[in-house]
Amino acid sequence: MQHAPFTALAAVYDTMMDDVEYDHWADFILTYARDQGLSGERALDLACGTGGLTRELLHAGWEVTGLDGSAEMLEMARARLPQGTPLVQGDLRTFALKERFDLITCVFDSLNNLLSAEELGQAFARAAAHLRPGGLLACDLNTRLGVRELWDGDVMEGVAPAADGSEVHYHWSHTYDADAELGVVQALCRVVRDGGEVEEFIEIHRERGYDAGEVEPLLRAAGFARWEIVEYPDYAAPNEDTPRIWVFAWKDEA
Repeated sequence: MQHAPFTALAAVYDTMMDDVEYDHWADFILTYARDQGLSGERALDLACGTGGLTRELLHAGWEVTGLDGSAEMLEMARARLPQGTPLVQGDLRTFALKERFDLITCVFDSLNNLLSAEELGQAFARAAAHLRPGGLLACDLNTRLGVRELWDGDVMEGVAPAADGSEVHYHWSHTYDADAELGVVQALCRVVRDGGEVEEFIEIHRERGYDAGEVEPLLRAAGFARWEIVEYPDYAAPNEDTPRIWVFAWKDEA
């Protein structure tokens, strides 16, 4: 049965993504922020999903609010994160919170789910509006190359044991729609529960790649004062073979 993106997937997401390096990503972001003199203690984690990066920021001593468009992913985050962690359902393009933050994060190519430069610009503008003066946006984006060549062989598959004794059999296939300039992932999951019960579902995910030259005018239009676009993990300048870029954008102090 086909489901909307990040709905049925939420229940098995952490089982399949157990090896994602949220801790290293958090260190990468916070090291940059510290070295650049960022002060403050309040963070907003956009597209927080099940709370992987949110948890690492909390462990580092930040007061964190998580925001995601999927009610199902937020339900998993509530079970994973400390009780009382603020979690809000909202759209990256239109969210409006009363608070302002010192740091805003958005990782794991979440912004690539915005399928036009206009939508990405809207998300940057909302982030800028929610930063205090001198605040920092830290996010990553798959480049056009990264979306075209997402995985070796265009397939990711395996079996992941879950904590409840079930097994998650997954087969994710990737194609690239050159006319639309979109990467398309068909995520097929088959959950085999203890006792033999089987649940199967499919989600279709689409991403657009963005190169550094496309991102910079959008940051400028959104009101950021300065930015740096780098590679992980060494903060080197990206090149034509870079599959994923990291953006650090600062709001003006004024």
